[in-house]
Amino acid sequence: MSNKPAGKIIQKERFIELRAAGLSYNAIAKQLNVSKPTLIRWSRELVKEIGNARALRMDELFERFAVAKGKRVEAFGKRLDAILKELDTRDLSDVATDKLLGIALKYGEALRAEYEPLTLAREKDAFDILEDLKTSETWPL
Repeated sequence: MSNKPAGKIIQKERFIELRAAGLSYNAIAKQLNVSKPTLIRWSRELVKEIGNARALRMDELFERFAVAKGKRVEAFGKRLDAILKELDTRDLSDVATDKLLGIALKYGEALRAEYEPLTLAREKDAFDILEDLKTSETWPL
């Protein structure tokens, strides 16, 4: 019994991974030692598998990015807490009035920028649906 079919399946699986990662046919041809025309034929055969592999790869990247962003936000938050604790121990009497006023205005602006109005989710009623229809560019059939 020959290992060639199993080897070809492994090559195709590796091809799918490499195409999903964005490698060119030339780079893959060198890596897998397969001709470029063969890779193009495989690409046509495996278009769905390559698309799925790309989608999974993007999902992993987004997940990794979100985790990294969460860690950055947490680190900034911890540093901000430490700064605020230190500021609470300091006497601001030696800060000039104009500087103190400028700081207060900047804090006010930052606070305003953080404000998000409260919006409660609710079921749409007939009046909401009519409003949506009025503003819609197309009417349902």
